[in-house]
Amino acid sequence: MTLSSDGSSVVVPRNFQLLEELERGEKGIGDGTVSYGMDDGDDIYMRSWTGTIIGPLNTVHEGRIYQLKLFCDKDYPEKPPSVRFHSSINMTCVNHETGLVESKKFGLLANWRREYTMEDILTQLKKEMAASHNRKLVQPPEGTYF
Repeated sequence: MTLSSDGSSVVVPRNFQLLEELERGEKGIGDGTVSYGMDDGDDIYMRSWTGTIIGPLNTVHEGRIYQLKLFCDKDYPEKPPSVRFHSSINMTCVNHETGLVESKKFGLLANWRREYTMEDILTQLKKEMAASHNRKLVQPPEGTYF
C-alpha cells in the first residue's frame, strides 16, 4: 500500500508487489547473506520462491547456507507466505519434523502486515538465528534436509 499525492491510500495489486520483490531479489539484498528468487520463471502466478540465508557470524549457524521455500498463495500480500526450511535446522520457531516456520512462534508471520515482504522474512529469520535462544542450539549435520 502506498499514499497517493492527495494523501489517500492505494492498494498495490498482488502481481505488482511480487514483480517488485522479484526485481529487488534479482538485484541482491544488503550484504548478500540473504537472497531469494522465483523457482519457476514461467509461473505467471508467481507462487513458488526459493530463499537462501547464510548463517550469521558468531553463532552455530556461521558459514552454513540454509535453503528455504516460500509459497505465496493467492491472498499474498494480505496474508503471509508459507515458509519452510529445506535445509535441516534447529530453531525454536521451526517445526523439527517438517521444517515449517510456525507462524505463532515467529513474530513477523504472527503479526503479518501487507507492507512486509519476503526479504523481511528472510532478514528476520537470520536475526532469529542470532538470538540468544537459537545461537547455540545443537544443529543437525550440515548438508541434511527435511
